[in-house]
Amino acid sequence: MRWLLSLVAFTGLAMNVNAATFVYVSMGPEQKIQIYRQDDAGGLTAVETVAVPGAPGSLTTDPKRRFLYASLRTTSQLASFQIDPASGILTLIGTADLVKGDNAAFVGTDRTGRWLLSASYSGGNVVVHRLRDDGSIESPAVQTVTTAKTAHSVTIDRANKLVMVPHVAPNAIFQFKFDDATGKLTEAGKGAGGAEKAGPRHLALHPKQDFAYSSDEQGSSITCYRVDASHGLTSIQTVSTLPADFKGNNSTAEVKVHPNGKFVWVSNRGHDTLAGFAIDSATGDVSVIGQTPTEKTPRSFEIDSIGRFMFGAGEGSGKLAVFKVDTTTGQLERIHTYDVGKSLSWVMAVETSSR
Repeated sequence: MRWLLSLVAFTGLAMNVNAATFVYVSMGPEQKIQIYRQDDAGGLTAVETVAVPGAPGSLTTDPKRRFLYASLRTTSQLASFQIDPASGILTLIGTADLVKGDNAAFVGTDRTGRWLLSASYSGGNVVVHRLRDDGSIESPAVQTVTTAKTAHSVTIDRANKLVMVPHVAPNAIFQFKFDDATGKLTEAGKGAGGAEKAGPRHLALHPKQDFAYSSDEQGSSITCYRVDASHGLTSIQTVSTLPADFKGNNSTAEVKVHPNGKFVWVSNRGHDTLAGFAIDSATGDVSVIGQTPTEKTPRSFEIDSIGRFMFGAGEGSGKLAVFKVDTTTGQLERIHTYDVGKSLSWVMAVETSSR
């Protein structure tokens, strides 16, 4: 038994040694994706700057993190790349066309990695593409569902059965039943977008419980929801992301839940902060931790897979801020700032393994 435990420990150590975290940053105006390698102290080393055939926006990976998918917003396309697990370098596999003008504000895969779902803000629709085993995107799309203008993101529940699409202007989250055998969506009503004129933009799921949290673009707020696979979303609380004495213009953008499920953050564009909240594990309600200054116009931010570090991308500054996360209190401490490019529209951390 002792030798077996030693073998397990050694195997786990070997897996950790071979694992690496890479940070990918969309540089829209330059039509490039910047790749960094993250070290154990949160520092970033530039790996490569990859030219892509359009202005990259939203990024995602398949569940096994073998492939990266990007929205190319200036060309109304979706692009797929192979990820080298040892170096993080991207190799373009190919592109798939969307309807001209219907550029995707968001892309994401389902939990099987067989389907790529995208939401078009300008086109007001959700599009489903089949993904081949080699990571390429099959055309034409399996399905295009017309929703409403300002469709901004796509979130799928942990059971892979409920698709939720926040819409800013209708102040609603459109809901669909999802068939992961066919990729088809079936309308399943709308969830109210929290307070009046809140304008849900992005939605983040709790990693362990049936709660979800939206960044409310127009209301500068966060809304908490209960998630039921059969009945969809029920809003339970809306809280401001701003301090009470703030008088300027602001809109929210991204929302992320910490991997331990204890905290959630929303980015403030205008106040230029990351608003932190503690999550009540019993009710899903949140309480304010505070606002941490970050780069100008924080459209996108990311948390690494184990929750040690946060990356704040400045759309208005072209800089990337790195924060150390206190996993006990949810407080953020800025430890690095990197000049990346003219304007940063997305940041994503990907843990790979060279096994």
